Amino acid sequence: MQLKGRTFLVSGGSSGLGAACVAELSRGGANVVICDVSERGEQLAQELGKSVVFARTDVTDGAQVQRAVDTAAGKFGALHGAINCAGIATAERVIGREGPQPLEHFSKVIAVNLIGTFNVIRLAAVKMLERAVEPGEDRGVIVCTASVAAYDGQIGQAAYSASKGGVVGMTLPIAREFAQHQIRVASIAPGIFDTPMLAGLPEAARDSLGKQVPFPSRLGRPAEYALLARHIIENQMLNGEVIRLDGAIRMAPR
Repeated sequence: MQLKGRTFLVSGGSSGLGAACVAELSRGGANVVICDVSERGEQLAQELGKSVVFARTDVTDGAQVQRAVDTAAGKFGALHGAINCAGIATAERVIGREGPQPLEHFSKVIAVNLIGTFNVIRLAAVKMLERAVEPGEDRGVIVCTASVAAYDGQIGQAAYSASKGGVVGMTLPIAREFAQHQIRVASIAPGIFDTPMLAGLPEAARDSLGKQVPFPSRLGRPAEYALLARHIIENQMLNGEVIRLDGAIRMAPR
C-alpha cells in the first residue's frame, strides 16, 4: 500500500513513537487522524497541515475510538490503516515494601496497552471493510506496538510485559482472520527508545541505557520506528509478524 492519498489513524500520536509516525505518514502524502488523550495532538496537527487532524481519544473507550474512526472516514473519505502506539509503562514489583501490587495498577496497564490496542483494531477494521478493493490489493494495514519486554521483561515490569506479550500473542491470529478481508496485521517490538517514557531520567541514566545496546550503542530514535512502520505499510509480504527493533539488545533481569 502506498501512502499518498491514504488515510491512517495513529493512536498515541501526540508524542514519541506515535508522533514520529504521524510526521512520517504526512511526509509521504497520507491523511492522518491523531488519537490521543493529550492535547499536544492538536498542536501537532496544526504544525503538519490540513491533512492531519486531532481527535481526543481514550483508546479504552469504545465510543471515543468509534468517533475517531468516523472522523477519519468522514473527513478523508475512507480509512486505510491504523498504527497503535498508545501505551503506558509502570515499574512496580508484584510484592513491594508496602505489600502486594494493587490490582488496579496491573489492570490499568493491561487496559491501555492491550485492550486499547484491540479496541482500535476491531473498530478500525470494520471501517476498512467498507472499502471495495481488487483481489490481491490491500484493503487495510494495521501496525501494533509490542516491546522487547514481551520477551525479556525485567523485574518490576510484570504488568507492562504482560500487556506487550498480549500484543505479540494476538498479532498472528488476527492477521490470519483478516487475511480473507485483505487486511494485513503486523507488530513492532521496540527496544530502548528515546521517548517521553524516558524523558524524566537523568542524562547519565539515559546514556547508560543506550550503552547497553550492542549496536548502535544508543537509544533508538522515534523516526527509526516510524520508518519501519512505513515499510510494513508499503511491503505487502509483511503480515502476521512481530519485528524486534532493538539493536540486538536482550534485557537483563534489572
